Amino acid sequence: MLDNQTQSGSVASCQLPLGKHATLSIWWSKETVAVVTGGNRRIGYEICRQLATHGLAVILTSRDVGAGVDSIKALQEGGLSVVYHQLDVVDYSSINQFVEWSWENYGDLDILVNNAGVNFNLGSDNSVENARKVIETNYYGTKRMTEAVIPLMKPSLIGARIVNVSSRLGRLNGRRNRINNVALREQLSDVESLSEELIDRTLPTFLQQVEDGTWTSGGWPQVYTDYSVSKLAVNAYTRLMARKLFERPEGQKIYINCYCPGWVKTALTDYVGNNTVEEGTDAGVWLALFSDQTFLGKFFAERQEINF
Repeated sequence: MLDNQTQSGSVASCQLPLGKHATLSIWWSKETVAVVTGGNRRIGYEICRQLATHGLAVILTSRDVGAGVDSIKALQEGGLSVVYHQLDVVDYSSINQFVEWSWENYGDLDILVNNAGVNFNLGSDNSVENARKVIETNYYGTKRMTEAVIPLMKPSLIGARIVNVSSRLGRLNGRRNRINNVALREQLSDVESLSEELIDRTLPTFLQQVEDGTWTSGGWPQVYTDYSVSKLAVNAYTRLMARKLFERPEGQKIYINCYCPGWVKTALTDYVGNNTVEEGTDAGVWLALFSDQTFLGKFFAERQEINF
């Protein structure tokens, strides 16, 4: 969908050539720089590989140095332009070190893919024992990384891009697994009044209820609870940032969207799922490279827009 502010302040929409078979017009070059967080495994690794295969310069990052260095060896041996830098998205000093290194070595950045995330719910287990770590990594890590990298993103008419890896489990109005608190759901659904304060007020409330054991009656999603809440926050943050970034002058716009890879066989799902890693990464790479990047603050799966 295409979003443009009308004089009345409403949003106008028109159709874009979406779908699995939508082609990409090449706007990038070997100087185009993409950063992928959590790039050492499965989805993150495959996003790095596909972006590098398209000819971009890719910075693969991971919390664990050994795992990251091992990950880029095969890519580099295959002739792909991929380098590694350590990055822990929950550590401010690590983010700052990465930003300084990136600026010194590359200058402006073109693409950021926020993929780093954790999940401790395996199979039918719905433990919330690690809820604080899940929220800290999946939401606050995404938020910190986005805010740190925005000043580095390259001004251009084509626009820089941010892609947040999310999940349908975080949908506000899905048939299953949604927040049962209708008032909160309506507040988070209203993009005009959506605020960072609302998101940052919602998460401590959830964590407090986890801590005191009242989360089951608090109206929170009942399946993959902490992971779902973290991705709900990522989705809300994506919509909020899209509104802010849309206000930037022409030539300085940044297009931010999120997508769901689907039920992919990765460590986060205990290697159970319906989609291959290649299928799960397709829409994310497509969002990063789509030339007519006139949609923002949207949620995608299989290259199709879905509801928040």
